[in-house]
Amino acid sequence: MTPRPDPTRYPIPPGKYVHGTALVVSLVMLLAVLLLSMSMANRALTDEKAARNQQERLVALHAAESALLDAESDIENARTSGSRSAIFSSQSAIGFTDGCGKGDANPYQGLCLDHGNGPAATWRQVDLGNTGTHSASVRFGHFTGRSLPVGGTTLPGQSPRYIIELLPDNEPGQTAWPAYIYRITAIGFGTTTQTQAVVQSLYRKAGNGE
Repeated sequence: MTPRPDPTRYPIPPGKYVHGTALVVSLVMLLAVLLLSMSMANRALTDEKAARNQQERLVALHAAESALLDAESDIENARTSGSRSAIFSSQSAIGFTDGCGKGDANPYQGLCLDHGNGPAATWRQVDLGNTGTHSASVRFGHFTGRSLPVGGTTLPGQSPRYIIELLPDNEPGQTAWPAYIYRITAIGFGTTTQTQAVVQSLYRKAGNGE
């Protein structure tokens, strides 16, 4: 029977311990660098996504604000074919209906009676983003002839739209002019229609009743 070697007689060279320790340290450092790189890449992707979402919101917001201005032009003095500015009079409610006028061929499209500011508010009930030919909201430029570029990587995915509500503009007991002002509610879209922005303004037609 062969006798087992005595380890004390054949010591492991000191260098082999050093090489094994260096390998473990190298692996730990490599893992740390890998984790750090993954964290930085994930942070970069998150920042890029946030920036892209912010850009989408800005596109939608600017489009909605453009629709507000278009609605003001609709009310005020759009001097183009199809203009209906003469409809808007501070002492007249002609054309304003419950549920708003519907249809692109309707000269009263988007003109709505007010139902307060609660859950039943008109602007909450109307499907502002409906692009059908029987929509209650008005497409940008429909009554003013103005145009707004759409499509592409930095432009709205579709034209913004708006409605106009008739609001009383009298103090309690007052019957003299002005009797009405208008609340405009507009919706704009990002480069995709999933991103939307809704803005509102109150508008009084200049010179009405004078």
